[in-house]
Amino acid sequence: MDSFGSILTEAFGLILIWDPDLIEIIGLSLRVTLTAVIVACVIGLPLGAAVGAFRFPGRTIVAVVLNALMGLPPVVVGLMVYLMLSASGPLGPLQLLYTPMAMIIAQTILVTPIIAALTKQVVEDLHREYVEQFASLGVGPLDRVGALLWDARYSLLTVALAGFGRAVAEVGAVIIVGGNINHVTRVMTTTIALETSKGNLELALALGVVLLAIALFVNAAVMAVRASAVRAAYA
Repeated sequence: MDSFGSILTEAFGLILIWDPDLIEIIGLSLRVTLTAVIVACVIGLPLGAAVGAFRFPGRTIVAVVLNALMGLPPVVVGLMVYLMLSASGPLGPLQLLYTPMAMIIAQTILVTPIIAALTKQVVEDLHREYVEQFASLGVGPLDRVGALLWDARYSLLTVALAGFGRAVAEVGAVIIVGGNINHVTRVMTTTIALETSKGNLELALALGVVLLAIALFVNAAVMAVRASAVRAAYA
């Protein structure tokens, strides 16, 4: 086995020369994750805002369910999506299994409860400050939700980044529904697992470095957004 130093050197070499296989895997990972996060935001932001801003029968149950779904086991989600998309499943005729779309569906299911639950908390706290103003101005439900989402945009961007960080690191669900097929559904996390088991540590380490860099970037972006929110609040 090569020494750690030589493996590390070769891994950085793959990154520096923009190895085609490496770039293909990174590109697919980002496309799948970004698409899933966008869909999750479209669903989760209004849902979380509605639960946070309004009182209705069963609201507590909805909030409990959202919080519980934040801890969904990825392999269970992968199994559920697999059964839905398999040839004998209700969505089998669509032939989505072992495609990037299947991975997007799995990641969306995992990320949506996280975005919805965090949005609910952000909007609920903000609504307490504005509830009397909304009542005095006669603001309607849709306008109220829109105003709260806009005013909380910096915090909600942080929520979206948190969802992205969760999705990009996912391996269990996507390997079940994607199959880790070369040039089709192979993303960073599944490739790291596969190449490590094969002993191809250079590619696995190169992808690990990229994944770590993405995680650092997301955390830096979250801190920058929070700083912007603080400055905007005191402007």
